[in-house]
Amino acid sequence: MKTALGVLLLTCLTTSALADTNALGFQSTTLPDPHNERPLEMVVWYPSTTTATPQLIADDVVFVGAAAVRNAPPTVGEHPLVVLSHGYRGNWGNQTWLASALAQQGYIVAAVNHPGTTTHDRNPTAAAQLWQRPIDLHRAIEAVATQPEKFGVVSKRQIAVVGHSLGGWTAMEIAGARFDPDLFASDCKVHPELASCIHYKTINPVSTPELKEGLAGDLRDIRVTAVVSLDLGFSRGFTDASLANLPVPTLVIAAGVPSVELPAELESADLAKRLPQASTRYVKISDASHFTFLQMCKPGAVALLEEDVPGDGIICGDGENARPREEIQQQVTTQISEFLRQSWQQENKLL
Repeated sequence: MKTALGVLLLTCLTTSALADTNALGFQSTTLPDPHNERPLEMVVWYPSTTTATPQLIADDVVFVGAAAVRNAPPTVGEHPLVVLSHGYRGNWGNQTWLASALAQQGYIVAAVNHPGTTTHDRNPTAAAQLWQRPIDLHRAIEAVATQPEKFGVVSKRQIAVVGHSLGGWTAMEIAGARFDPDLFASDCKVHPELASCIHYKTINPVSTPELKEGLAGDLRDIRVTAVVSLDLGFSRGFTDASLANLPVPTLVIAAGVPSVELPAELESADLAKRLPQASTRYVKISDASHFTFLQMCKPGAVALLEEDVPGDGIICGDGENARPREEIQQQVTTQISEFLRQSWQQENKLL
């Protein structure tokens, strides 16, 4: 009976994902590296007029995917661009729900797998090059913006970055925040329980003077005109001065479910307090956990995750008495799209 019910639920989830969607194109590619040291896997979602039958993207036995047509032609006209950055041990599929929803609203949405810190790539040398993460996004922006025939025309004044967890740190870096490794190391002596400090030690991004210099450098991309962080980490290493003078509007969204390793008051809320108040918006979602910002889980997903890696079933957990993950994600999508629209409208008034 349980098996039959699971199959029925799985069928309903799949049917729902394929229904009631506007035509979306989807492409995957690998961006080459001149020295073949950091090839970058990138995917792009974009509006299309295709009438071809869509298929599910990033759909597997654990996670619910979203529908799109591979290699479909893009629509005409300019579109805002959003680039997504995943968290530590994550991958480009984690925010498929957001990529699909924004593309249906007319956005071009690109996402990358950051070498060394992805689900299937834990190369320690690549992971230690933490400063390369913002550069990965720079490369993605360049690749999409220079290929309008493939993805559509990018509106040059409407380019945003959205990042989850370590991806939120990446988004802040590309917006102009500056990281001080010594400041972060000192803070981790006070708060060693934070996930940021634990993962930082594992990544070891300051093991050489060159790595430390790169991490402390200016990694801003002036093409980025707005950023969004989703329950970010590593924020306590940002300097007060760089945050106080951040040149772009910022939306900081925090998970409100109590957490010892990623407490909102020490990460997202602390970040928001140090940013320019006139251009910063802070939202705490009381029933969202850190993992609410990942794809929806299918029936039986927890058991599969636990069987593969004990403890990973937490990925499917939200807050106690939380709304369905899909409902919370719809709220997040609305907040992001409204924030970007208002930020860019305000910028146009100032021009």
